[in-house]
Amino acid sequence: MAKIESTNFAGKKAIIRVDFNVPFNEKFEITDDTRIRAALPTIKKVIADGGSAIIMSHLGRPKAGKFEPEFSLKHIQSHLASLLGVTVIMAPDCVGAEVEALVENLKAGEVLLLENLRYHKEEEGKVKLGEDATDEDKKAAKADMKEKQKAFSQALANLADIYINDAFGTAHRAHASTAIIADFFDADSKMFGYLIDGELGSLDKVMAEPQRPLTAIMGGAKVSTKITIIENLLDKVDNLILGGGMTYTFVKALGGKVGASLCEDDFLDMALTIMKKAEEKGVKLYIASDVLAADAFSETANTKPMKANEIEDGWMGLDAGPETIATFGEVIANSGTILWNGPVGVFEMDVFAAGTKAVGDAIVLATSKGAFSLVGGGDSVAAVNKFGIADKVSYISTAGGALLEYLEGKSLPGIKAIRGY
Repeated sequence: MAKIESTNFAGKKAIIRVDFNVPFNEKFEITDDTRIRAALPTIKKVIADGGSAIIMSHLGRPKAGKFEPEFSLKHIQSHLASLLGVTVIMAPDCVGAEVEALVENLKAGEVLLLENLRYHKEEEGKVKLGEDATDEDKKAAKADMKEKQKAFSQALANLADIYINDAFGTAHRAHASTAIIADFFDADSKMFGYLIDGELGSLDKVMAEPQRPLTAIMGGAKVSTKITIIENLLDKVDNLILGGGMTYTFVKALGGKVGASLCEDDFLDMALTIMKKAEEKGVKLYIASDVLAADAFSETANTKPMKANEIEDGWMGLDAGPETIATFGEVIANSGTILWNGPVGVFEMDVFAAGTKAVGDAIVLATSKGAFSLVGGGDSVAAVNKFGIADKVSYISTAGGALLEYLEGKSLPGIKAIRGY
């Protein structure tokens, strides 16, 4: 498999799949350019070598097959140019004669930004038929779309000599620009960008070759959204800390009283099964022993500490308690590798942020002593940013769905298309 750092792009045109799906305000000003900045090293490598960079991305969810101005990547053009320090040429589309002419005239060190991939229904390859469609209709429509998607992918591929995928956040989608396009490049002409290389390298340090003990901290509201991840992690981790709203499903499954706390009664048996599997596999599982409870889901609610299994009626657990914080902190401090996905309390409200902040501080301490720490998932990333510790952990994953599916042990189409697995 080709590697970006050892590839010389001089005289080559590279088409780079990035994730520029960034937020805007009502004036179409970018409010968070993190995803754009994450792709800069890859783009700069290509143009610094004397190559030409052709940038492609999706933005938002326009109606497939329709040009909707609010989703145009032209809103990103000037900001990207200022970050790169070069002129960025805006294409009127992502395929077609006009685009091909712009590519033909693209010179070394120049950057061409293609228009939103999702203006073409072939990018996602979804088929929509009426309710009266027969199975034969559906089969024929899917076959037709498959051919159109292949042709669209080839049209994109024909624009360049080299394909680079640097959009880990979309790697779990088998879209034209993230997976199918790779079929039109040989092994020496397709590769990951620095962002995906960093993501995979960091994830492999956790999932494939961790320093022991390996501790996973899984938080969030519901057990139901994390079951597959938890089950996959039970084959890999030494310690599993479960926090946040999912705590109370486990507590109730063990016969505890959870008051008005968030609890998924349909998953009580599953919680018991997870605990049994953890015991069988020798995994130490930790859940809250005490909590900070409130009489309302509000920052101004009345609060008081309670045992996690003795929460009074009308009260709900919204953060880990001091005993729990101490236990979690000790486990984390003695870990060689740490994976953090999900808060252990409603950290967005300062009154319920102590538990999540303590977890972050413990991870920082362990990292300073040589542990490898990976933080992933929107809420966890928001937490490390809120507490000002983003630069004190080993790696922060930019992905959402792709990260979760990777942790579940699934093969990601955008990764398999280049790596082969």
